[in-house]
Amino acid sequence: MKPNYIAGAWTEAAHGAPNINPSNTNDVVGDFARAEAADAERAIAAAYDAFPAWSRSSIQKRHDILKAIGDEIIARKDELGRLLSREEGKTLPEGIGEVVRAGQIFLFFSGETLRMAGDKLPSVRPNVDVEITREAVGVVGLITPWNFPIAIPAWKIAPALAYGNTVVFKPAELVPGSAHALSEIIARTGIPAGVFNLVMGKGSTVGEAMLKSPKVSAISFTGSVATGRRVAATAIAADPMKKLQLEMGGKNPMVVLDDADLNVAVDCAINGAFFSTGQRCTASSRLIVTEGVHNRFVDALSERMKSLVVDDALKAGTQIGPVVDQNQLDQDLSYIRIGQDEGAKLVGGGELLNRDNPGFYMAPALFTEVDNSMRIAREEIFGPVATVTRVRDYDEALAVANDTPFGLSSGICTTSLKHASHFKRNAEAGMVMVNLPTAGVDYHVPFGGRKGSSYGPREQGRYAEEFYTTVKTAYTFDGNTGEPPKTRSSE
Repeated sequence: MKPNYIAGAWTEAAHGAPNINPSNTNDVVGDFARAEAADAERAIAAAYDAFPAWSRSSIQKRHDILKAIGDEIIARKDELGRLLSREEGKTLPEGIGEVVRAGQIFLFFSGETLRMAGDKLPSVRPNVDVEITREAVGVVGLITPWNFPIAIPAWKIAPALAYGNTVVFKPAELVPGSAHALSEIIARTGIPAGVFNLVMGKGSTVGEAMLKSPKVSAISFTGSVATGRRVAATAIAADPMKKLQLEMGGKNPMVVLDDADLNVAVDCAINGAFFSTGQRCTASSRLIVTEGVHNRFVDALSERMKSLVVDDALKAGTQIGPVVDQNQLDQDLSYIRIGQDEGAKLVGGGELLNRDNPGFYMAPALFTEVDNSMRIAREEIFGPVATVTRVRDYDEALAVANDTPFGLSSGICTTSLKHASHFKRNAEAGMVMVNLPTAGVDYHVPFGGRKGSSYGPREQGRYAEEFYTTVKTAYTFDGNTGEPPKTRSSE
């Protein structure tokens, strides 16, 4: 059984659980530890004790550790990508691509350790200088989802360590393999004991311990809206309250206008809606199409869908892998029934598929005649299911696109500079794509949304410092240059 990593040592657990390959449920990737509350408390205590020294450690030391992590991840991209695809179900090229991105994130933040800057300003009072600096927050609890089992942990762990925080990392229960492999790489760098801790287990056990512990200063969570709200409620009720960063999903629109390049629009829809088995919070699950191109777009998209290869994630030529597990498959199928009951037209897909090995295979589904009030147009399905809503013109398309409780990513396909520019300014989303899939973002720029999608500072890029650091303002009086300035009572 693969153990947890606590206080610089690999630590056995009393219980474990198998990690099942969704492409072949007869294949057990491995058995992994399931931590108890006491294990989580020990990890938190270790991180708390390690924080003073790590937060004041040399920036060169932190740079070297993060660079070593990034270099090893990229050097082992094929091996780690195969492990990722085997346990999560995304295709092998997608798995390898995700691993490379994780390595790039660590390399980016290794550089950021050397670029930490502050401000020095004159005071309004004579002979006083003001310094504004950023310091580490403290112990950071990281709770990550199953759909990106190495990239999302990377974009939380790397900035946390770069800015001098210590980490307690709880990966999703469905994908412990990638988390464990990443933790092995981190442990091999010689990182001081307690600075990084891996605690695999249930959210109700490990996550709850992090949320309630007074030794944890901040929580970064990626997952569902319902769980995110519970995380926020518990963290805010804790004493002391914790700094929060929540990423909680999306129901992302992709607008297709009459003047769009049809091939570009169909490519964007196929990629955004169905690749990674639709299991991306940035997936293009709502296709909003103006009536002049609607029928041609639906026909072309339906035809392309027929040629998509759904099969074992590790098999050459597979374009879409299985759904991650039975629970997610059941949820996807239930939304197929909901859409039909609501009066939407299922024009293709949505059925179970049989392949050489037993797995959670489903044909990508496309609904038309969808009204924006329907549940399939408003609730995040998190599977290979897309809806098409017909609209009159650009103005109605923008209104429908913004009529959602989510606000993560939004896209438009058009050859009109006027409409593209207006959409970028008026789309109510944290990220906007023009003639690109709504899914697929760079590692060096901020990631996050609005409304029900996100809460707290952005992730990734230089904007990550907003969450992983706190601002300090320091005043210094130069006693050699005159009398101390008088302070008004109102100050």
